[in-house]
Amino acid sequence: MAVIHTIGHSTRDLADFSRVLQAHELDVLVDIRAFPMSRRHPQFNREALELWLPEIGLEYKWMQALGGRRKKTLQESPNVALRNDSFRNYADYMLSEPFQRAANEVIALAENKRVAIMCAERVYFQCHRMLVSDYFTAHGHTVLHIDDEKPPREHTLMKEARMVEGRLIYRGDRLF
Repeated sequence: MAVIHTIGHSTRDLADFSRVLQAHELDVLVDIRAFPMSRRHPQFNREALELWLPEIGLEYKWMQALGGRRKKTLQESPNVALRNDSFRNYADYMLSEPFQRAANEVIALAENKRVAIMCAERVYFQCHRMLVSDYFTAHGHTVLHIDDEKPPREHTLMKEARMVEGRLIYRGDRLF
């Protein structure tokens, strides 16, 4: 089984971000932002990361198929425990073939390398990384959330997450 890390770039400067990445001995940073750019923090634009990360020994990979900000795709969402439209829309998208193909690509990478998925939010549970982490965890993989140089926090499934016929569904009390 794979071990997959997560990290949010937030407002960090490159020196701090580099320290954190190197402290966790990562090999690959997988960018899961739908739009890999930041007006406020251009050091985290895709083009900048593609140039900078190899200088500190990391591969950069943008996976648009794992990006957030998904529109409603299902008329009747099975993810009734997620009250927040953005999270519910993303959970619905996670049922799709493009998401599952991209998630499996991350898993395959993580079987041989130390991989972290990255988005903008520093706190994973305020970001779609929480749902992606649930997906990996529900499929038997270990997810570790990085905040700083300290040991990462192991992910636990949200209590409303259920595997139903091989699919991750959020049922139970409504959240968010």
